Amino acid sequence: MMNYLYLFINIVLLVLGQVFFKIGLERIGGVSLNNLWKAAASPAILIGLLLYVATTGLWFVILSRMPFSIAYPLQSLAYALGVAIAVFYFGETVPLIRWIGVFVILVGVILVAWE
Repeated sequence: MMNYLYLFINIVLLVLGQVFFKIGLERIGGVSLNNLWKAAASPAILIGLLLYVATTGLWFVILSRMPFSIAYPLQSLAYALGVAIAVFYFGETVPLIRWIGVFVILVGVILVAWE
């Protein structure tokens, strides 16, 4: 059961890393060769990078304890969480077809986790 908790934490941290990347990039107006240093010095982007380092370390723990055929597909829950954050935090509009895709991912996760 602890392995699934680690996996859940990993998914949340992975998505939070992406959220911080998005916030940082919005604050500097995107990234280009002209403002690459701004991106590198952005606190939000640096937090995102730290979260990615943490998730990589946690992912090593997960891979050492769980079958890859279960752990890796369950990581796809990050996509569903990402879409939810896009709607509720960033105020994005998500079309029905994308929600159907999220539903398909969730069904796939249930099938993979079924024991």
